[in-house]
Amino acid sequence: MKIILVAGARPNFMKIAPIMEEMRKDNEFKPLLVHTGQHYDENMSKIFFDELEIPKPDINLEVGSGTHAWQTAEIMKRFEQVLIDEKTDLVMVVGDTNSTLACSLTAAKTHKKVAHVEAGLRSNNWDMPEEINRVLTDRLSDYLFTTCEDAKENLLKEGIDEKKTYFVGNVMIDTLLKNKQKAEKSRILNDLELEKQNYAVLTLHRPNNVDNEENCKKIFEIIEKIQNLIEIIYPVHPRTRKNIEEFGLTEKINGMKNLKMIEPAGYLDFLRLMSSSKFVMTDSGGIQEETTVLGIPCLTLREETERPVTVTEGWNVVVGLSEKKILDNVGIILKDYWKKGKIPEKWDGKAAERILKILQKVKK
Repeated sequence: MKIILVAGARPNFMKIAPIMEEMRKDNEFKPLLVHTGQHYDENMSKIFFDELEIPKPDINLEVGSGTHAWQTAEIMKRFEQVLIDEKTDLVMVVGDTNSTLACSLTAAKTHKKVAHVEAGLRSNNWDMPEEINRVLTDRLSDYLFTTCEDAKENLLKEGIDEKKTYFVGNVMIDTLLKNKQKAEKSRILNDLELEKQNYAVLTLHRPNNVDNEENCKKIFEIIEKIQNLIEIIYPVHPRTRKNIEEFGLTEKINGMKNLKMIEPAGYLDFLRLMSSSKFVMTDSGGIQEETTVLGIPCLTLREETERPVTVTEGWNVVVGLSEKKILDNVGIILKDYWKKGKIPEKWDGKAAERILKILQKVKK
């Protein structure tokens, strides 16, 4: 069974890695890895491929950066040629990036079957480009692999045939559990002179937070107050760094003595940072899941989450950009009164294994 697996952005790599590993163990599968080049930083891509032991991509489309429409269209044009050249049984996409939508749409239009890993997640916020990518990819997919029961419910409400849906667990957690012990050897705590449980981690990348000047300024007003209570480590996305300068926030942030801005970290270094922190503040979906498994309090700086299981069962609370909510919850965490979460069903490191078993059955 020849399967084209698509990765394009850093979160995709974490989801592709365990699937590639399982496929390499089984002669029934012939995987072909396509890297769209949506995230094109060579150093960061290399670090993720090396650390997660992902083989070198068979094909790199080298698309690079651009607007959503340009990037999606460019991936589609280049990926169409791959589908013409390579006879494939299935195209597998993961997550909710532009690469996910572009390749699933191209596959559907060339009459190839599509499998979507991490199907059914919904924020119900159509201002998020990821929500558009998720919903459209699910409509195009023949096999929808879900991380939790509520994702399956979302798909059924949208009229998707239940026979196409499979609850397999979370491949991101496969990667986390495999690498957790390896991350313990990271030297990042020493390099940054950090003590366990004595700092917080901040990540920001959603357009509504970092491209919107009013919201960006509001976030750093709140961060200024929090860094007076605990040291904050902030790996800065290049686009956010540029916006910080454009919005005139550089001097203000430089004056925050307890906010340490660092370059984006590799997977193992960041996993070590998260797992040893007191709490995490983020607008990332994947980090909400990872903190739930690590047992680390998480404050989601958005008005909603497409991963509600991290709130209902895990260690996550959605606080939006409300200063009162954020500061109140930080206070609770610092007093060690945070809720005790649990690991959701099937987040056990075996999601990729289940996916392959299903594909073996449907093939027969």
